[in-house]
Amino acid sequence: MDLLAQLMTSFIATGAFGILFNAPKETLIKCGLIGMGGWLIYYVLAAYSDNAVLATLAATIFIAVLSQQLAKFYKTPVIIFSVAGIIPLVPGGLAYDAMRNFVENDYNTAIALAAKVFMLAGTIAFGLVFSEVINQIIRKITDFKREKLNS
Repeated sequence: MDLLAQLMTSFIATGAFGILFNAPKETLIKCGLIGMGGWLIYYVLAAYSDNAVLATLAATIFIAVLSQQLAKFYKTPVIIFSVAGIIPLVPGGLAYDAMRNFVENDYNTAIALAAKVFMLAGTIAFGLVFSEVINQIIRKITDFKREKLNS
């Protein structure tokens, strides 16, 4: 039951951000599904591995690769899918807790939380860049196969 609630709320949050982001109406459900899939990967990996950085990396790569494939298929900009899909992974609550602890003069906790926020944010950025490498490899393999078939 908890997993179903996680999936529903991540779908709604991603779709709602798509509305705020002015994504085309026909892409909102696709954006929601990408965000929901990314959150599912994150949620399952974080629960079983107890490593939020690894879970974030896997989910980010999934979101970015799928976003690029869907953008190519539907002939829309990649950013529509990737930005909306990444939203559930952004460590906003953790950043808020870090800042709150700074304000409350609990510097040890604040620095630990801020370090985790920076690691997660860096992981999201790394995952987005690394997914571009994966997509380049997919493109080269596809081009190679197409070239072999034509010759």
